[in-house]
Amino acid sequence: MPIPDDVTGDEIDKDVRQELLSLPKGLAEEVSRNLVMVARLIDEDPEGAYAYSRIALRLASRVAAVREAAGFAAYASQKYSEALAEFRAARRMTGNVDLWPVMADCERGMGRPEKALDMAGAPDVQKLDKAGQVEMRLVAAGARRDMGQLDAAIVTLQSPELASHSVQPWTARLRYAYADALLAAGREDEAREWFAKAVESDKDGSTDASDRLAELDGVEFVDALVEDDEDEDGAEPSSVREADPASRTGDLDADDVDDVDATDDDIDEDDLDDEDLDDEDERDEESADRPGTRRAGESGEEGDGEDAPRG
Repeated sequence: MPIPDDVTGDEIDKDVRQELLSLPKGLAEEVSRNLVMVARLIDEDPEGAYAYSRIALRLASRVAAVREAAGFAAYASQKYSEALAEFRAARRMTGNVDLWPVMADCERGMGRPEKALDMAGAPDVQKLDKAGQVEMRLVAAGARRDMGQLDAAIVTLQSPELASHSVQPWTARLRYAYADALLAAGREDEAREWFAKAVESDKDGSTDASDRLAELDGVEFVDALVEDDEDEDGAEPSSVREADPASRTGDLDADDVDDVDATDDDIDEDDLDDEDLDDEDERDEESADRPGTRRAGESGEEGDGEDAPRG
């Protein structure tokens, strides 16, 4: 596949470049350029990213970073069985547990939410950093929703990270998943509150929380072509029509939100225990740059707004 001339391969992460030193120089350059294309295309053109990842994989299948990139490209293309195989290979090569949440999410994508819940309770979860543990919580909540356990999904997402006023890289997605679960459970006022909180923390637009909030507030966005037709008919143009906004509810108090074991099949909100996450060592909350995982806390239905296996 053609690669633009401006792609040199030097754009890749320094850790990946270090892994590629085991290859002959010319081969390492070719592999790195294909990996750059994977990173460029994975969000907007997953199939294109997948095609480049297969080239890199054919050239350097014994490099862990290549297997990981191939896994994320397959994952973005909803080829979950293939993605899981690549993630497992990368994990065997490095012994790293960072891929554990996305591996569990692949199980969801393959229609095995029970397996994802089993993984959420595995000892490997305790080895994850804070970002990884939040990601695992999102996956577990998504698995609960896949199984029709909405209330359990809501409780699973309740945690110190959700109640915290500080904004971390995972905050917007966690709040979004919680709002989406509340809405699915028919708790619209609470859902509106948490979609608003997600908007506040979503500085880079990683979710469609603003659109979901607008829908709840009765805002209707009109296509520009429709406006042109209205103008021709003499109607007054309007890009946005807004009904009375839904009433707001009060903020969730941090003392009212406890942690929960994501794998407990009989979750009770009164029995929440926040020791699991509080006992974790404080580690770097920033994960290494790589294609992100789907919004695992949402349901697995097609088009469900974030990076769930089917939406």
